[in-house]
Amino acid sequence: MTTTEIRPVTDPKPSQQPAIRRFGYLVAIAVNFGLIAVANNILEWDIVPFLTSDFSRLVGFISLSLGLTIAANTIYLVFDPPWFKSLSQIGLFLVSLAVTIRIYQVFPFDFSSFDFDWSVMTRWLLIIAMAGTCIGMLAEAAKLVRAVLRGQQTPA
Repeated sequence: MTTTEIRPVTDPKPSQQPAIRRFGYLVAIAVNFGLIAVANNILEWDIVPFLTSDFSRLVGFISLSLGLTIAANTIYLVFDPPWFKSLSQIGLFLVSLAVTIRIYQVFPFDFSSFDFDWSVMTRWLLIIAMAGTCIGMLAEAAKLVRAVLRGQQTPA
């Protein structure tokens, strides 16, 4: 007669391992610092032909958003319970939404040199980004409620 051993299923997600999570936070910090450098210099580099000088009106907003993301990831290095991460992610989503709305309003793009006018598609992509940001906020709000109800103090 053969017996089958039943073993408990463990969650192999690397996101549950603190060292791997912290490495991810460090990568996010480095990437965001790089994006700040790009945002602050892209007009001077003159490598994006459809980006207008109006982009300079957005650099502060973009840098603020990226800076707040750096700050959040820095905090996550030492404190990242699920309720806190969800709460801070909701805040970051709100900032991202405000920045995306501002990009839509300023619209620092000029596609007149192209055969196809990309303006309409770009505006739609910005609208889709705004909708996705709102969906992300709702998802984080649900995670926050779930974490609070479960009383989680360590990452799930």
